[in-house]
This record gives sequence, C-alpha cells and structure tokens, in this order.
Amino acid sequence: MKKIVVLVFVLFSVVFSNDFVKEESSVFNGTNDRNINTINRFTQEEGSMTEGAQTAPLVVSKNLYLSYKNYPKHIYKNQRFEVDVKALITRSNYDRIETHFIDGVNMLPLNAQSQWQLEGNTKNVYENKYYFKAYDSNFLLPTIEVKLFDNNVLVESRKLLPPKITFSEVAKADTIFSNVIAKELTILNTKAKQYTNKQALAIIDLEGSFSNFEDFYIKGFEEQGVTLIEDNYPNQHMIYYVVIPIHQKIIAFNYYNTDLKRLEKITIPIKFEEELVSTQTDLNPNNSSFEFYKKVAIGAIAVIFLILFVWKRSYIYLVLFLVFAIAFMLFAMPNKSIKLKENSVIYILPTKNSTIFQKMSNQVSVEEMKRKNGFVKIMFKRGEDKFIGWVKEDDVIKN
Repeated sequence: MKKIVVLVFVLFSVVFSNDFVKEESSVFNGTNDRNINTINRFTQEEGSMTEGAQTAPLVVSKNLYLSYKNYPKHIYKNQRFEVDVKALITRSNYDRIETHFIDGVNMLPLNAQSQWQLEGNTKNVYENKYYFKAYDSNFLLPTIEVKLFDNNVLVESRKLLPPKITFSEVAKADTIFSNVIAKELTILNTKAKQYTNKQALAIIDLEGSFSNFEDFYIKGFEEQGVTLIEDNYPNQHMIYYVVIPIHQKIIAFNYYNTDLKRLEKITIPIKFEEELVSTQTDLNPNNSSFEFYKKVAIGAIAVIFLILFVWKRSYIYLVLFLVFAIAFMLFAMPNKSIKLKENSVIYILPTKNSTIFQKMSNQVSVEEMKRKNGFVKIMFKRGEDKFIGWVKEDDVIKN
C-alpha cells in the first residue's frame, strides 16, 4: 500500500513539475521576443533614414535636434555656396558646442571654425552658415556631427546626414567666361595707364556677392593677376590688374549669374588718365633716352672743364670739373639694393590714393632710386623687363 502511495506522489510531482517548467519557459521567451522586436524596430528606423535626417548616438538623445534651414538643390563647378544648419537644444547642462565634418568627398567647409549663433530672440535655437566650394562632380557633402560638452565631458551628440545636391558645369565653350559664378558682380571703378610703349595697364575694382573671385581670369591676356582681395563671405572685394595692348579699346568678360541662371556680359571701356608721373618714359627708365643723354652731357661738361683747367691753369675750372665729375659718378653709380617685406604693395605714385600696381607675395630685392613723403621709389624686374613704382617706407626691411 505504501509503495502505491509513493508511486502516485512521484507521478503527481513529475506531471506538475513539467507544467511549471513549460510555464516559466514561455514567460522568458515572450520577454526575449519583445526585446528583439524593440531592437529590430530601432534598427529599421536607423536603416530607413534618408539624406538630411538625424542619426541617433549610442545613447538615444532627446535634447539635441538638427535640421537644414536652407541649402541649394543644384550647384556649379567652382561655385561657392551656403548651407544653413539649425540646432534646437532643450537641455541646459552644457557649456560647449563642437562641430565635426565626417565622410565628405572632395568637399569640406571653407569656414569650418564658424561659431553657432542664437537665432533671433530665441534662447535655445542656434544656427550656423557653412560655405562650401564645388571643385569636382565627384563630391559628397560631409555628415555634420554636433556634440555638447559639459566640463569637457560629452553629454550628447547628434548627426545630420548630407542632402542630395546635383552638379553641372557652365560656359564650357564660352570664349570670354571669367570663371566667376556669383549672385551679383559690380564694377566699382576702372583705370587705364600707359605701361610701356606698346602696352597699357588696366586696373579693375570689383565687388561680388556669393562669388568666387579667387578663380577670376580674363581670357586673351597673358599678364594679369590679383592685386588685392578682401574676403568677407558672402561678400568679396577685389582689385585686379591686366596688361593689355596699347590700342585696346575695351575689356569684356562673362560671369554666371546664379539668380538669373544665365551668363551676364561685363564690358569695360579703356580710357587713359594722366596720373602716372611727369613723363611717360619714367615708367621704364631703361627705355628712356633722356637719362642716357643727361649722363653724357654731365660727363662732357666735366671733360670740358678739365681741358680748360689744363689750358688756363685756373683753379676755378678745376673746382667746376670736380663738381661735374662727382655729379657724373653719382648718376652713373648703380642703385642701392633693398629688400621688401612679404605682401608689400607697389603703387604707381607716392600718394595714399594712388593706383596699386602690384602686390609682392614674398620678400624680394629691388633697387632703391629715391625717397619722398614716406615712400621709396624702386625699380624691380618682371621677367626680362624692369619697371618702377613706389612702396611705403614701412614695407622696406631695415638692415
């Protein structure tokens, strides 16, 4: 009887034990399924993000939101363009914002260190304008990553994926395209001066908006360049020089207007002004016969007084001979060599409002001719030719 009771008890325990295990197992499996589904949904959300969307950091952020306020849908080769980004920050425990640019292809911001500014009268909405330049069709805007720090500890981060922007080139076959792509281009002033017997020097003062003046080039002229460029993007100011044939009547070039979406022609009439120096030959003393004849005349007078002294034996002729001989030697002596500082500016005349002739990017040795009103008259070489101009005394390196 006892054996039968024990057997029944064991069977009873086994049956209910299996049910309990089954029940416990089903509860665990259900929780695991829910966790897996949550992870899958998060993964699917991450995978379904499109360009311009935000991506979440490892710890899901709820206090930093990024978006694009404005960006161009289409850009052109060598064009500078603006991307306007907005950041909404709803947390207060941060003291520093850092911006990083990730995975850009052939494109990085020209003002990567630009600081975030509050938008209008808001307290937690920031904006930043980044400027880019498209050099090649194979490009991708970088992902923008914004990080918030508190006492040098990262408290939150967010990423903004790049938008899709199309690309094309303009004016490939245009014979007078200046390479400039701008919202607006204005000619402020122009001047033309005789440069040599066969050439003239034209100075062009330009102002642009959303422009790329650093690429400016006028086709058809070998000698040209930037004298001065001021870059306060989106506004640019440039003084440009170009050496043209003396008989040239106009300078013409095209630029691409991004607002009108067409080429705009700029025509500059060439009108000569009498501002340079007292004589045209002073522009290039090597081409001046006046200097040569002056030296010959002084030397001849000195020789005449020497002959008179030998013939008349009068010391007055000796004194006059010595005076003209010293003058001849001073004229015949080579000019003193001086060095100019980097970025020295050479002017046409020794005045503050004179036309800028050239800007020296490096230290250079030149010949000093004379000094006047805080300026130094110099002679310098460009290729095989020699020219003169004026520099400020402050631009001369003191020995």
